[in-house]
Amino acid sequence: MRYSSAELARGTVGALIGIAVAGATAKVVPGGAESLPFIVAPMGAAAVLLFAVPASPLAQPWPVVGGNVISTLVGLTAHWLVDDVLLAGAVGVGGAIGAMMLLRCLHPPGGACALLAATATPAIDEQGIAFAALPVAVNTVALLLVAIAVNNLTGRRYPHRAPAAPPPTGAAAELALGTADIESAMARLSQRLDVLPEDVVALVQDAEAHALDRRLGSVPVERVMHTDVAAVMPFESIYRARTVIVQRKVKTLPVVDADRHVVGIVSIIDLFTRDLVELEPVESIMIRDVTTIPASTPVAQLVPVMTQEGFKVVPVVDEEDRLVGIVTRGDLIAVLHRALLEDRSG
Repeated sequence: MRYSSAELARGTVGALIGIAVAGATAKVVPGGAESLPFIVAPMGAAAVLLFAVPASPLAQPWPVVGGNVISTLVGLTAHWLVDDVLLAGAVGVGGAIGAMMLLRCLHPPGGACALLAATATPAIDEQGIAFAALPVAVNTVALLLVAIAVNNLTGRRYPHRAPAAPPPTGAAAELALGTADIESAMARLSQRLDVLPEDVVALVQDAEAHALDRRLGSVPVERVMHTDVAAVMPFESIYRARTVIVQRKVKTLPVVDADRHVVGIVSIIDLFTRDLVELEPVESIMIRDVTTIPASTPVAQLVPVMTQEGFKVVPVVDEEDRLVGIVTRGDLIAVLHRALLEDRSG
């Protein structure tokens, strides 16, 4: 996996600043033994997670703080209860991992904190339970605050939140991959993956969009749209709209102003399933919140508009927002079918 220059800079400079600030903060906080280090070794591992992979579930604030502090307390307890240093270290790390898993704060450097505390040097022994506060908690919180600042100032949102995927509608809702599906699959695999189910959903959706772009290439909507578009104006009568729908054998009519700007849309359902006075203007029943799409838009971008948002017909406009065509679900299906046939033949 290659890292971008921005990621390299964030990881390198962020860790440099974070470790320096964490150590300096512990140095000025009173209460530590003279022989204690200002910063403990597990902070180096924590810095890797916070600045290189801040989206990891293991690098979020509660795992970072809870994992380090709780593990240190578990390690100290093992040190006090078990005389043999080697056995104390084993008990401390094992107990710390169990505690972190139970408390949902699993953080790999926490294991190092537990081992450090369980095999305590005389200086750590002298500090006692306060060692979990100084330097461990002070180092951890200072490092975390720097990570929050550095990540957000360099364009990486932290704490990490998985991007919210638009909820699918219609048939897509029955077939779409969701968070529950990912969680179920991860459970069946019987192994924990260092990734949030929501991130997997976002990754799959992005991959699907990329695959669709690859299959359809850069085909613009204007190459698949109907250009002979029947339309009516807002002041024309409902009778006129009904006549056009019957004569042109269409199910939807865009409503345009004198400059061909789309101001509304009426469907066969609007015109033939209501008890309407035929001389009323079309603007009295038209839908005014109309989604349009530029003629130069790649066809791949039309897919979520029709599948997720549920539109059966989308008016196509030019650079000046004037109606130049219309694209239907049938047109989209034809394009996708052709792409599948090309894939099979290739």
